[in-house]
Amino acid sequence: MVDLRIFSVRESRHRIHNPLTERQLADLGERLELPAGTRFLDLACGSGEMLSTWARDHGVTGRGVDLNPDFVAAARARADELGVGDAVRFVEVDAAGYVADEPVDVGACVGATWIGGGVPGTLDLLRRSVRPGGMLLVGEPYWRVIPTSPAALAACGVESADAYLALPELLASFGGLGYDVVEMVCATEESWDRYMAPQWLTMRRWADTHPDDELHDDVRRLLATEPQQYAAGARVHFGWGVFALIAR
Repeated sequence: MVDLRIFSVRESRHRIHNPLTERQLADLGERLELPAGTRFLDLACGSGEMLSTWARDHGVTGRGVDLNPDFVAAARARADELGVGDAVRFVEVDAAGYVADEPVDVGACVGATWIGGGVPGTLDLLRRSVRPGGMLLVGEPYWRVIPTSPAALAACGVESADAYLALPELLASFGGLGYDVVEMVCATEESWDRYMAPQWLTMRRWADTHPDDELHDDVRRLLATEPQQYAAGARVHFGWGVFALIAR
């Protein structure tokens, strides 16, 4: 299992733990036209930025679920900062297998489909919490440029190009699973850079101030290899999007 503290270190200054900007996240909330009082479940919610800002801006209510205690603490603090602590709640628990006690209007898993063993399983998990006619939000990578060489595959961290789909095939796969795609927002190279590059400064500062920590050498290894790997891999080859789905 990946040590959650690595994520806590590298993304400690992030409010959004995926390659979307604050403006893109806000635009998505506006486009979905969610009425006040919309009941929301966000699985693997990270620091809860989507749920808290949409509670402030659109009056949604709901629950965020994440296994990382540092992210949950940050989410609770952010909700209080935005004055929505009474509208949203964050719980520290494994999102894999999590089902809401009562049906919700929107179920989301934005960038963590491993909780369901992939996109189909994650959609099945979300659907168990969402009322009939409700909306699902799923975040997932896709190929912008399909890597073909062993070096490109290695830079992308996969053994085969079959690990992901191109965007048209990903959208078609949602239809094959019985969903209509009703909205989407996709990362750009700039939003990828704003997600990845700040992590390197955060890691460097952490490494400088924690030379005796057991994670120090792992963080140093990431600093030594990740910028080049990112430039050759994700920045060239990966797209990433949040897709709004409604069951047919």
